[in-house]
Amino acid sequence: MSAEKKYCVICAWRAGCQKRYSVATDASGNVHCPDYSRDLLIKDKDIDEAVRKDQAS
Repeated sequence: MSAEKKYCVICAWRAGCQKRYSVATDASGNVHCPDYSRDLLIKDKDIDEAVRKDQAS
């Protein structure tokens, strides 16, 4: 099982977050935010597909 992916774009609070995209990230782009909580409506397969599309561009 892979580690949980933590990105601002999949956070449940992204619409009203004041820290959006300004928190510390690691080399993989994972955020280190104490307020992060994953939006459960977004599935891993959707994330993986979006990452593949982004890397292809």
